[in-house]
Amino acid sequence: MNNWKRFIPILIIIALMLLGYFSGAYRALQFETLRYHHAELTEHVNDHPIQTPFLFIAVYIAATALSIPGGLLLSLIGGFLFRQPWCTVYVVLGATIGATLLFLAARTALGNFLKEKAGPRLAKMEAGFNKNAVSYMLFLRFVPLFPFWLVNLAPAFFNVRLRTYLWTTLVGIIPGAFVFTQAGRGLNAVFESSEPFSINTILNPDVKIALICLGLFSLIPIVIKKWREKRNKTD
Repeated sequence: MNNWKRFIPILIIIALMLLGYFSGAYRALQFETLRYHHAELTEHVNDHPIQTPFLFIAVYIAATALSIPGGLLLSLIGGFLFRQPWCTVYVVLGATIGATLLFLAARTALGNFLKEKAGPRLAKMEAGFNKNAVSYMLFLRFVPLFPFWLVNLAPAFFNVRLRTYLWTTLVGIIPGAFVFTQAGRGLNAVFESSEPFSINTILNPDVKIALICLGLFSLIPIVIKKWREKRNKTD
């Protein structure tokens, strides 16, 4: 019976993938669909305020758990479909749950396969996890030194606790999620504008806020680096 429990994360991933496919949600996750059907999509979200967020989160979970490229696109679409702060919340929940499922799957029979997929880059992360798993996890979440899927996988191979993995992932992805969903909010203004397509229609207030936040977000690595250097001196 315990052997079956090891495969629960994998079964959940497969179920979410099938849900996204048979529900047709994947068709909405394309810019062309958004462009030509933005009014209908917005109306659908307004008419189904509970079901639509759950479906979006499920698709985000599946995409993250399966390490499918496109997290940035999904975040932009989340910002387009939903208002702040809910779009940020949905993205953070979807990414955190999906990453956790992948983390748990790496501890099942799929562990060896996923470890081979990670390749030699995994060894470069070993020292950081061995020294201080919490600070290194936060550093990796804030600073995109490695691909998102690799950061999701690596902790499973270095005995990082599930609780530590959960809260550092949840906290660490909030800034990036806000920046990209805020940029997605600007798409709505672009699609609804009757003005000719120009730089002014793109650089609307929502996008400007996202760009300012992105600039602040880019300073985080410097702050973390100085904090780590100061911490190393005191140790």
